[in-house]
Amino acid sequence: MENKKLKVAISHGDINGIGYEILHKTFADATILELFTPVIFGSAKVAAYYRKTLELELESWNHVSSAAEAVEGKVNLVNCVPEDAKVEMGECSPMAGTYAAQALSYALQAVKKGEADVLVTMPINKAAMPQDVFPYKGHTEFLQAEAGLEDSDALMILTQDSIRTALVTMHEPLVRVPSLISKELIMDKLRAFDRSLRMDFGIVRPRIAVMALNPHAGDNGLIGTEEIETIRPAVQEAEEQGLLAFGPYAADGFWGSDMVSHFDGVLSMYHDQGLAPFKALCMERGVNVTAGLSVVRTSPDHGTGFDIVGKGEASPDSFRAAVFQAIDIYRSRATWRHATRNPLRKSYFERGNDNEKLPQTEDEN
Repeated sequence: MENKKLKVAISHGDINGIGYEILHKTFADATILELFTPVIFGSAKVAAYYRKTLELELESWNHVSSAAEAVEGKVNLVNCVPEDAKVEMGECSPMAGTYAAQALSYALQAVKKGEADVLVTMPINKAAMPQDVFPYKGHTEFLQAEAGLEDSDALMILTQDSIRTALVTMHEPLVRVPSLISKELIMDKLRAFDRSLRMDFGIVRPRIAVMALNPHAGDNGLIGTEEIETIRPAVQEAEEQGLLAFGPYAADGFWGSDMVSHFDGVLSMYHDQGLAPFKALCMERGVNVTAGLSVVRTSPDHGTGFDIVGKGEASPDSFRAAVFQAIDIYRSRATWRHATRNPLRKSYFERGNDNEKLPQTEDEN
């Protein structure tokens, strides 16, 4: 199979956050350009502002009008932000939110049109995103809507090395979570998770641990009945359909032991149940993957870092991991498609009770 150098479309995120510092630090090492061709959708003016503010002696990026014109061996930049864009470091600005939404849209379209191969998104501040421009709770919901998918189709997965946790519900108030969880939704997420682990991560028979909703997994109904009425039946149905699903497990005991090492994926019921332990273990190099899309999308698992912007403290490790994960998923999907393509039509008849002979080949004639 072809092993080409991929083009990575990168949306610049919130210009008041640590995104540009991370980009500058990442591409200060030119050897990384031997692995892929970056195409940043952002602002030359903002990039120059951060180079000056952080006192970085770096070359300007190569300006192109589209990802199709990107040059290998260069950091390419598509200007998609007005020249009068104003940086207000650490501030929650609706204008910065608008610029983030514009860059995201341009980057996604480049991948959809085949001008770039994968999408990596820098962090946005959801509170800064004007609702008339970006009426979504986050990147995942935006990408899901752009793809025309139902709520249960896209899946948020946080990953580092062999740890992978996915969510049944995403950006929902905790008070709403119990009413949103259903057997059907859990089944949808289990199937999506199983498919992604096979297709995106190359795991032949994924083992998935399913978390309980209540403390102590409900204690047989003493602390809630969701485990008995909803979660356990979903796990049982998944098993009947051939998925290797186990649980429900009490989340504190599960993450507090070494049980995570026995599974290929962990399905959590709500945002902080999955992400709090994951980030405690994997904050430096964690990656956010959106599964279930036709395009490959990843992101660093941290936020905009308004508290440290401009101080030179932002680490590029999670962003680098997100880029490498996107490339790995792209190649894993190509391998999966090759392995699961339609087989050749059978050129023989099944042997029946009358011992009908198989057709002879030309060599046998």
